[in-house]
Amino acid sequence: MKPKLSLSEGLFHFPGYFQRTEQDVLVDSVRDVVAEAPLYVPVMPGTGKPMSVRMTNCGPLGWVTDKERGYRYQAAHPITGVPWPAIPQILVDLWREISGFDKDPEACLVNFYGDDAKMGLHQDRDETDFNAPVVSVSLGDSCLFRIGGLDRKDRTSSLRLESGDVFVLGGAGRLCFHGVDRIYPGTSTLLKNGGRINLTLRRVNP
Repeated sequence: MKPKLSLSEGLFHFPGYFQRTEQDVLVDSVRDVVAEAPLYVPVMPGTGKPMSVRMTNCGPLGWVTDKERGYRYQAAHPITGVPWPAIPQILVDLWREISGFDKDPEACLVNFYGDDAKMGLHQDRDETDFNAPVVSVSLGDSCLFRIGGLDRKDRTSSLRLESGDVFVLGGAGRLCFHGVDRIYPGTSTLLKNGGRINLTLRRVNP
């Protein structure tokens, strides 16, 4: 499938990359991950303010945040202390097909958005290697995705991400600010109780 080059160099949108049967497989894989590494509510560094999403991870490393130590990657779940489960093969295959990077992902962040959840503009910059892209998969209800430039004050653009879409931030767009402004409840029947799952594949180390 050819990507739709969107917004600026290095930003690629693959609408409908995963068909419904593949999305069902992905959801089952996420359920297996959550059974081993339960969803939890992360909090902001310094303030301890809870985020509006619930999250977990899979892979050798997982992205976490807390009041005391802030944003970082670590090898175990912050609540259970158990190592993260492996990244499902279907996601490793996705990375190998579209990332253009010669090493496999080390982390897959799983974010669950309820109807009212949002994600403010941010950069994915806690990795030590920015040569690898960030590959994002949308499942469930649609969202309004916003993306800007390399400075928080840069002008932003928005697009709607649907279930099965894949979005890549790489190259010159690897450190673009981005976020989720809103969820559109009831726009997908993929998840029994609604909501949106976002899977973000990342390479942490060189």
